Amino acid sequence: MAISTAIARAPSATDPGASRGRRYPEPGSASRNDFRRDCDRIIHSAAFRRLAHKTQVFVYHEGDHYRTRLTHTLEVVQIARSLARALGLDEDLAEALALSHDLGHSPFGHAGERALDACVRAYGGFDHNAQALRIVTDLERRYAGFDGLNLTWETLEGLVKHNGPLITPEGLPTARYAAHGVPAPILAYSRVQDLELWSFASAEAQVAAIADDIAYDAHDIDDGLRAGLFTLDDIAVVPLIGAILSEIDSRHGRLDDSRRVHELVRRIITRMIEDVIAESTRQLTALAPRSAADVRYASQAVIAWSPAKAEADKSIKGFLYPRMYRHDWVMRVMGDAERVVRDLFAHYSTKPADLPAEWGAGLERMGETGRARRIADYIAGMTDRYALVEHGRYCNNTPELR
Repeated sequence: MAISTAIARAPSATDPGASRGRRYPEPGSASRNDFRRDCDRIIHSAAFRRLAHKTQVFVYHEGDHYRTRLTHTLEVVQIARSLARALGLDEDLAEALALSHDLGHSPFGHAGERALDACVRAYGGFDHNAQALRIVTDLERRYAGFDGLNLTWETLEGLVKHNGPLITPEGLPTARYAAHGVPAPILAYSRVQDLELWSFASAEAQVAAIADDIAYDAHDIDDGLRAGLFTLDDIAVVPLIGAILSEIDSRHGRLDDSRRVHELVRRIITRMIEDVIAESTRQLTALAPRSAADVRYASQAVIAWSPAKAEADKSIKGFLYPRMYRHDWVMRVMGDAERVVRDLFAHYSTKPADLPAEWGAGLERMGETGRARRIADYIAGMTDRYALVEHGRYCNNTPELR
């Protein structure tokens, strides 16, 4: 007899039947709810396809087995759906937010983002979260009746606020945006369709955010080991990792490294998912929300680690930061990648005729800020390999990024 795994919908779940709707009203679908349609629109977007050839940590030609933005996104989707299912939340909304969370990343990961931000700092800067919003509300040009994907309010809200409120109730930027303020594209769109930047996002958005952390912790360990940046013995100093490796060795003996790594990664994911389910259940029970609105207007996030796992997450990131993200080899490659982005921006700024026709159209009628933003949009949409091809066409000394 099959065992049912269905979980009753929790009061905190976002109801697709009660969505605040889309910016441009559309008739409903006979076969899909609104959040499912959002998932499908994101999957079929050009920006989503480009994630296959955008850097996670390692540039695409370093090997076929490293994570790309696309494979990372799919892993986040799986974890987010698992969490949403266990907590009785809306799985489709959690999936939509996991699918869209990295759409705004430029080529070469955070190195590309740093370079673009420096290039357009005088014009408002570049922020991948704001860029994702611009992609789904403006830059995708696929539908006859509107620009963007015309996603639901709940998906747009979660895309912007999955890491928490952007402003205080008094209208001041929160700590994350204290230095430069909330990105102008987010503020501009929120004036058109109020995303309530002062509140938390839905529980589903919070699930997508913590799923991203879980995927990073587990899979960056896998990629770092594969790249030889550190060994299993090195990372065993992290208490959670050392304890799991001891369990594996006790139960299975001394496995070959590839099996041992896989066992480690899957157990990390399992431990973290189980912890988030337990802690979030505790938080939700204490809040006792009667609706998704109660989650949004709570004083703190309801999807969270326990204190012990929060410390484990901090320890893992503390290990990975110097040994992986700031490793000399990675920093050298990413430094070269930043130069590629800077060179491309400088080239298109002085020779806009080299932009494709659809990107160069009307550029001469734009002000300086508009021209800089258009060029940044074009570069941000590039894949790693296309950026290198374009650099080789227009600039000197294109690096190999190896």
